[in-house]
Amino acid sequence: MKINVLTLFPDMFTPLQTSMLGRGLEDNKWQLNLVNFRDFTSDVHHHVDDSPYGGGAGMVLQIMPIKKALASLKNKGKVIITAPQGKIFNQKVAQNWSHEENLTFICGHYEGFDQRVYDMADEVVSIGDYVLTGGELPTMSMIDATVRLIPGILGNAASPVDESFAQGLLEYPQYTRPEEFEGMKVPEVLVSGNHQKIAEWRRKEALRVTYLKRPDLLQNYEFTDREKKMLAEIKQEEDRT
Repeated sequence: MKINVLTLFPDMFTPLQTSMLGRGLEDNKWQLNLVNFRDFTSDVHHHVDDSPYGGGAGMVLQIMPIKKALASLKNKGKVIITAPQGKIFNQKVAQNWSHEENLTFICGHYEGFDQRVYDMADEVVSIGDYVLTGGELPTMSMIDATVRLIPGILGNAASPVDESFAQGLLEYPQYTRPEEFEGMKVPEVLVSGNHQKIAEWRRKEALRVTYLKRPDLLQNYEFTDREKKMLAEIKQEEDRT
């Protein structure tokens, strides 16, 4: 996968070049192309913004440098803008994007884009109902969530399958050594060696965590018959505590 990012601040994307994603870059499992659309301006001062028609506070990003920057790309793929009015980004979106060969993100700044910029986008996406200084941080979050799903990026192929939201639930609790710490013990089932019981425990605890922390996720979740029984048990257990 090749990801293009149109941004005024390419230096902000250093975190994507570290850790597992950085190793993925070195191994050519994905590519990151940072394009400063200030380089596509036509005036000597390299202005990318101007005051809005009709008046108002702040400055608006102009369409011309962004249009030229997009035109310079050989393979744009799906073009994405981060903006408050977009659909909410989630794990399903990341999974869909992870199958694309090319993605292009356009990062806004100041008071946003000239409205005509949106006509160049295939998708407008938001990471939540709050305001940030620019589109770089949301874009980095979405790239991270997407790229880590590419085969070979994570060390364990099963990792993205078991994680929170991957199957519609939050992830079950995890433990490691020591088995006991200051009186707190690892659940016996996890050291039993019985893989069937461990799988049952993990599924039930994933349901429990979701029920307690994010019950809204269960509204559209498709329960198996076994999971329905588990949830009923969980509700009884929690009512007794």
